[in-house]
Amino acid sequence: MTALGVVIVVVVVLLIVLALSVRVVTQYEKGVLFRLGRVIAIREPGLNFIIPGIDRLRRVSLRIITMPIQSQGIITRDNVSVDISAVAYFRVMDAEKSVVAIENVYAAIDQIAQTTLRKVVGQHTLDEALSETDVINAGIRQILDVTTLEWGVEVTLVELKDIQLPDSMKRAMARQAEAEREKRAKIIAAEGESLAAAALGDASDTMMAHPLALQLRNLQTLIELGVDKNTTVVFPAPLMSAIGEISAFLSRENASAASYAAALPQTPPNGAPAGQESGTR
Repeated sequence: MTALGVVIVVVVVLLIVLALSVRVVTQYEKGVLFRLGRVIAIREPGLNFIIPGIDRLRRVSLRIITMPIQSQGIITRDNVSVDISAVAYFRVMDAEKSVVAIENVYAAIDQIAQTTLRKVVGQHTLDEALSETDVINAGIRQILDVTTLEWGVEVTLVELKDIQLPDSMKRAMARQAEAEREKRAKIIAAEGESLAAAALGDASDTMMAHPLALQLRNLQTLIELGVDKNTTVVFPAPLMSAIGEISAFLSRENASAASYAAALPQTPPNGAPAGQESGTR
């Protein structure tokens, strides 16, 4: 082999060794460097070199990871069966622990999140699960943090995503809501009737003190009835009684005039006084 061939072989070997030695750690990662099976260093983002065949660099992402928690069939404290799904957000805080302390940190968090969800929700009633989701979320996160911190992982947020109720429970809740609305409507109507009765009492006292106010109100009612060219004529009861009183008064006047006329002395047709004979003998 010529000298040129040896140089070419050496250059190729060096390029291969260099390619196997170079590792790039991105900004959102950290590298855990193993040398002969032991952790010797944590490599920061950037260009890193390792010894091929001896070193192994394990890159760990430090970004927040979104993990859906599968729907779980849960029985609440008041014996109602529900299906609840959630979502968890976590991130790796210690790259070395997440690689050394546990084999697969993502699968482990998924499994423990499912069991914790069933445990926490099972301690609450259905009404609490529907209305106090913040309390349940905080309880799940607190339990997860106790376990995952040993793995170098921090759970940043847990949220209940969907709560599926049985159809019979949905109908019962709908009836309950309808009954509650009907109760409120009846209470409001009763309060309105009470206020209206009080206002009408005050109005009647005013009309008793001022009789003309009642006549003005009657006239206003007639105007309102005739707005839309209504052909029906309505006479208020006080107006009809007034007309009847006027008719009775006129009848009494006519009767009095007739009685007075009957009491007057009779006058002959030729104008002579009564009891005298007319003409000459």
